[in-house]
Amino acid sequence: MTTSTNGTFDRTPLIAGNWKMNMDHVQGITLLQKLAWTLSDAKHDYSRTEVAVFPAFTGLRGVQTLVQGDELKIVYGGQDLSPNDSGAFTGDISGQFLAKLGCSYVLVGHSERRTIHHETDDVLNAKTKAAFRHGLTPVLCVGEGLEIRQAGTHVDHTLAQLRAGVEGLTPEQAAELVVAYEPVWAIGTGEVAGPDDAQEMCAAIRAELSTLFGADVAGKTRLLYGGSVKANNAAAILKERDVDGLLVGGASLDAAEFANIVRFESHLLTD
Repeated sequence: MTTSTNGTFDRTPLIAGNWKMNMDHVQGITLLQKLAWTLSDAKHDYSRTEVAVFPAFTGLRGVQTLVQGDELKIVYGGQDLSPNDSGAFTGDISGQFLAKLGCSYVLVGHSERRTIHHETDDVLNAKTKAAFRHGLTPVLCVGEGLEIRQAGTHVDHTLAQLRAGVEGLTPEQAAELVVAYEPVWAIGTGEVAGPDDAQEMCAAIRAELSTLFGADVAGKTRLLYGGSVKANNAAAILKERDVDGLLVGGASLDAAEFANIVRFESHLLTD
């Protein structure tokens, strides 16, 4: 646990790799083996950082077998879940299935789910509750597009998503929740999001959680940044007071690059 940039609260940094619809089950095992080997070096201390991967559903069993069999210090989760526990919901994945596979986390409301699959705030709130119902920690994703950012309503928009996502949660659940801010406006648009943007939004999210659940809860909730994260910008982003980790996309498909992101603390020492 570290308190180096988080005030008086212990918030373990979480570096999470979202593989999206990449890597079949064989490729996923190979990638995880490379990552585990790279993170086994004696030069760096990884004990204060939690590392997670989010493979495709078809890769979860292979990841489970490797993590448990080799006793890897890596956790994993699903990229989505159904708000329903079971029944006639073709193609859906229940939280209880993910829990049975040993998942610790599940993504909820990733920008691609919101945009491509038109998932509403009500649906995502139900998914968040379903995750907790099955002992999973939801990573609730929030963020705004370019038009909203240019209009200057990005904070209001993102906090509205947050409020909808956490409605009905207990303070205990809110403290366990992970929230990931995605600057959708800076993904594939030519715009650039920097550490100041990450801090602005994460600070606003924490302040809103404090209003909703109290300062003690808000101080325990981990907030991630998830916008075009690379090894060369991870340390600068994680210097910010309210940023507790990273949700990494494409860079997580390269074991060496992802490992260098996980090593952000060693980069901080050289800055």
